[in-house]
Amino acid sequence: MTAKESKNSKTKTNSNTGTSSSVEYSQNWSGAAITSPPTGQTFNAVSAKITIPTPSIPSGVAATDGEYSASAWIGIDGNTYSTAILQTGVDFTISTSGAVTYEAWYEWYPDYAYDFTLDISAGDVITMFVNATTTTSGSATIENLTTGKTVTKELTSTSALGGQNAEWIVEDFEQNNALIAFANFGNVTFTECVASTSESSEGVSSATIMDIENSSDEVLTDVTLISDSSFKVSYTASASASTGTSTSGSGSSSSGSGTGTGGYGSGNKGGNGGGHGSSQSGSSGFGNFVKRYLLWSAPSTI
Repeated sequence: MTAKESKNSKTKTNSNTGTSSSVEYSQNWSGAAITSPPTGQTFNAVSAKITIPTPSIPSGVAATDGEYSASAWIGIDGNTYSTAILQTGVDFTISTSGAVTYEAWYEWYPDYAYDFTLDISAGDVITMFVNATTTTSGSATIENLTTGKTVTKELTSTSALGGQNAEWIVEDFEQNNALIAFANFGNVTFTECVASTSESSEGVSSATIMDIENSSDEVLTDVTLISDSSFKVSYTASASASTGTSTSGSGSSSSGSGTGTGGYGSGNKGGNGGGHGSSQSGSSGFGNFVKRYLLWSAPSTI
């Protein structure tokens, strides 16, 4: 990821608390990011809890391969430290026919995302946790508190973490080198947000707030701080100004199993444009290369 030299930013006042915070805009991230740990320390764990929303089709936006998606995740690094990101989260997808699917995943960027096998439904309460045991090893865990099921993946990477950033993000993620059509996710509230070092922990009161601004200078999200440990991300795109890109794929099925036997791809996402999945099998998805990383927004013309 190459950050643009210019970043669009402004100051936002919280109507509930009267406090002001700096807001930065990116093309694909909305949420909260701590951009530096306490002096002499590095972040080694990040966690939060969310309730899974029901996505809907946004007005005036062309679908990507017949689908719209958004993703909620937590992670270490990726903002000011862009070499690597250890992250885990959940995708919410709605098809043009109205079918809704959810997929839990993990990723150590710059590798691609891989799916967990975990049943998730709208309204489920999910805890997400990443832990870096060293700069090149760690784990990603998602627990569905509603069903009592937990999945964990131990990870290693040659791309070392810096432990400089902690994030809680709703993302318009990238598929095959292009942003997907962004789903109307309604609201996602992150609670019990904690970023830890080996010596201390902190919440989101000191975090930089981020909203998504597209290439047409339309702000698609709004972040509201609730407390030091919680905040809400809302989808706010207007029907009249919404824009999107449509990409075509060669896959003929929106469900199925991953057709790859290994390598890279988004885990169990078979079907459309298949051949890039891992050896896991699954129910639905893109079957294409998926990455999640920060794209800064160009300065607004507004």
